[in-house]
Amino acid sequence: MSASLLLWAVLLHWASGGGLARGGRMWQHCTDLRPLDILSEVVPAGGLARGLRVFQVQGVRGLQLATAWPRALGFPASRLFVHCDRFPEEFSIIVTLRVLDVPAKRNEYIFTLMAEESPSVLVGLRYAPSKLHFLFWSQERSSGWQTRVTFRNVSLADSRWHTLVLAVSGQSFSLTVDCSSPKDVVVETPFPASLSVKRARFYLGNRRRRKGLFTGLLRQLVLLPGADATPRICPAVNFEAATLSIPAVLQDVLVKSASNEVLKYPYETDMKVTLGSRPPCTKHEKAQFWFNAPRRGLYLCDGSTWISMLEAKQRLDYVEEHQSLVTNSETMGIEVFTIPKVGLFVATANRYTPPGSAVYKWTDGKFVPYQNIPTYQAQSWKYFTIGKKIFLAVANFEQNDRGQEFSVIYKWSHRKEKFITHQRITTHSARDWEAFVIEGEAFLAVVNHREGNNHNIDSVIYRWNPRTGLFETNQTIPTSGAYDWEFFTIGPYSFLAVANTFNGTSTKIYSHIYIWLRGSFQLFQSILTFGAADWEVFHIGDRVFLAVANSHSYDSGMPVPSNFYAINSSIYELNVTAQMFVKFQDLLTYSALDWEFFSMGDDSFLVVANSFDGFTFSVNSIIYRWQGYEGFVAVHHLPTVGCRDWEAFNTTEGSYLIYSSAKEPLSKVLKLKTT
Repeated sequence: MSASLLLWAVLLHWASGGGLARGGRMWQHCTDLRPLDILSEVVPAGGLARGLRVFQVQGVRGLQLATAWPRALGFPASRLFVHCDRFPEEFSIIVTLRVLDVPAKRNEYIFTLMAEESPSVLVGLRYAPSKLHFLFWSQERSSGWQTRVTFRNVSLADSRWHTLVLAVSGQSFSLTVDCSSPKDVVVETPFPASLSVKRARFYLGNRRRRKGLFTGLLRQLVLLPGADATPRICPAVNFEAATLSIPAVLQDVLVKSASNEVLKYPYETDMKVTLGSRPPCTKHEKAQFWFNAPRRGLYLCDGSTWISMLEAKQRLDYVEEHQSLVTNSETMGIEVFTIPKVGLFVATANRYTPPGSAVYKWTDGKFVPYQNIPTYQAQSWKYFTIGKKIFLAVANFEQNDRGQEFSVIYKWSHRKEKFITHQRITTHSARDWEAFVIEGEAFLAVVNHREGNNHNIDSVIYRWNPRTGLFETNQTIPTSGAYDWEFFTIGPYSFLAVANTFNGTSTKIYSHIYIWLRGSFQLFQSILTFGAADWEVFHIGDRVFLAVANSHSYDSGMPVPSNFYAINSSIYELNVTAQMFVKFQDLLTYSALDWEFFSMGDDSFLVVANSFDGFTFSVNSIIYRWQGYEGFVAVHHLPTVGCRDWEAFNTTEGSYLIYSSAKEPLSKVLKLKTT
């Protein structure tokens, strides 16, 4: 045969489908390398097959296999392999599933491909606790044998959706779970180059019998010949439920009717209703409900925000005393916080040692003593978390028994269920701690009030070192007799406001707002204040406000005023155009030491801690209600004694305020009664 005739013979043989099987070229003729949707073949075009149910979980729909006849969940392989009867040599399998807890030593099949006349599995995928097995039949020997490729440490039984991509090429097998780093396995026996699927059937979630039936939810099961599907799946935003092809019944398809919109394909959902305090709302809680008992409201999570479905519009009617909390001594500050799965607590910063300060736990509708902690004229507490670690920092104003001046960070011990000492930090008459996170890094800022008689000293910002598990100095900021830090964010920007109180001669000084730029805080705006003791940032709709509590007006070089303590405290609003806070409203206060913002129903409130009117510490603190154009208007006058701090909190029983007294060893819990 001449060379030209031989060339034509080779070309004709290639064009007719012979040869060049390796590398997947033949499969371009067999399937056009398109995704083969195994799941859709089991679901009829017009609805659901018998034994299939559609469930929606976390906002994602999947199929549950509930048939007593596993054979009903099968179909001939010829429906996928139209042009040839061989399984591709190189391919990817894409699976999106939600696995339930699988008992030890039990296997559940995701799918199998089996010959009609044989019990052997030609190709299959099954899941066991923490393992995924890929099975295939090799026919290179006369008797044939089954090979199992095992991927270990594959944990899927966490009640969440996961997308798996299994890529197969010869002796190489690669598994990618939720677009994480792939797990690669190389075995001695390669996947067969020519695996016949003649007279074979696919079975969904089983191997043609009840034992090993898949009990979870399946959303996607796709065979992609000749390619690694990982690059096509992993650019997805929600990679845990990324899709290449899914049945129509699992898509959010609406059909409009004359009077309403109805789902073309009905589905069920494992509706979960959470009670208690506000839970997180993320993609994992999507389509779940939260019932807020105090507000008598039902809310639906849309993946990021709780949307009100039913809510009784509550309005504050009056305030009543709920509990008189006897404290170790006069209380300078309070901190209310919740430890997950443990309970609601309040920490009181008490003046004298012994006995120090205390932590109380909410039990049967009241705060009861839980833990005493040694402190030295404590001024305030700050609760914060870093990952799963829980901390409580105290600002100590005086030296300890050894003449050392430390403020202390305590860490929650899950084993002891108490706070234990974690880190001591040198401070100077510390007044306040503020904890915050910027760009994924944790910070802790302390307010140093004075060192000896010098009020013009540095306050310090510490950065968490995850390697040592300690806070380290990151930045110092000059302050003047400072009382308070307030951290807040507006859009992508982070701010830190300091309340400067006294510079050694005057309380009429500037307090400053700093903005985080290029890795440190830089001055953003200065505001004239009068013995500023507290900043409180809050939002009403799209508007951003910043309230300052002015405590007293004193200047050694000026005439003595008629009353140092009757002085306006001010509310500032962010002017986006001017890029600064401008004064919005003045409110007459009496040595104000704290503001607390809270909401009830559609109403917003501010409560001020009035501590001294120049004559007596028995002075009313006031609740102001937001009334739009009128600003904040006084609605309730609350008798207090030396009021130092307010905190608002909610329980399943209702909404409350608690205030601390710097003049008597008694704090009071007030219940907000609504209509």
